[in-house]
Amino acid sequence: MSKHAFIFPGQGSQFSGMGKSLYDSNETAKELFEKANEILGFRISDIMFEGTDEQLKQTNVTQPAIFIHSVIAYKTLSDAKPDMVAGHSLGEFSALVANNTLSFEDALKLVSIRANAMQKACEETPGTMAAILALADGIVERICDEIDTETGETVVPANYNCPGQLVISGTVAGINIACERLKDAGAKRALVLPVGGAFHSPLMASAKEELSAAIAATTFNTPTCPVYQNVVAKAVTDPMEIKQNLEAQLTGAVRWTQSVEAMVADGAINFTEVGPGKVLQGLVQKIYREAVVISY
Repeated sequence: MSKHAFIFPGQGSQFSGMGKSLYDSNETAKELFEKANEILGFRISDIMFEGTDEQLKQTNVTQPAIFIHSVIAYKTLSDAKPDMVAGHSLGEFSALVANNTLSFEDALKLVSIRANAMQKACEETPGTMAAILALADGIVERICDEIDTETGETVVPANYNCPGQLVISGTVAGINIACERLKDAGAKRALVLPVGGAFHSPLMASAKEELSAAIAATTFNTPTCPVYQNVVAKAVTDPMEIKQNLEAQLTGAVRWTQSVEAMVADGAINFTEVGPGKVLQGLVQKIYREAVVISY
């Protein structure tokens, strides 16, 4: 029997006006937006509905905004009955609310702590990321390892987005060396991204420490369906294991290609992306062409 996966986007899919129609048209949505404003201590809904791109790019806004939009959109779907869930990076928190592992309130507090801890880590340890296009994952992994060994500069695979699209993360010097070497090795493009730091790399160690303490103090329930977590790319249902994988995610790779492949192997054909944008819809279709993907 074919199964239905619900998937949730990460950072980068924010836009001005996000969530406004939900707020205006749905009483439950309105209550949740107001609850979010209260938890965060500022009116994030005003920034989401009317803020500039610059305001929405602030880390303490971006991550909670995408989470809030995704979860509220999901909660207004009356017929949402996922057989499995997954989220890309930050989206994993939305997925964990969708399968009842975390409450909306607890997850939002964790997302806010995560965002601020990542911002601090970026300021303490500058780094960057680059998208590597049309080169086999194995070649990218090998060259990252070589640079690490030869130069001592940190460079690691960070986001396995889809076949032929792998994002690497590390020190500025390490990423610059990697881009040159990867182009020489046959990459179609090696594009440094306009991000504030080296996400999903060892450079996020201080943020991981802070988030781990918060996760340890938070109640994780037994989920109503499996979550396919970024760092292990397989179905997880044990709350303790979910906690450990969520902690490891800040310094570990987002294995999105492998997660979608695992969901497909476990019977997923229908995918619904819930939240701002349609980034994951495109990635899923590149990973599994027969997938039926819609965005909400």
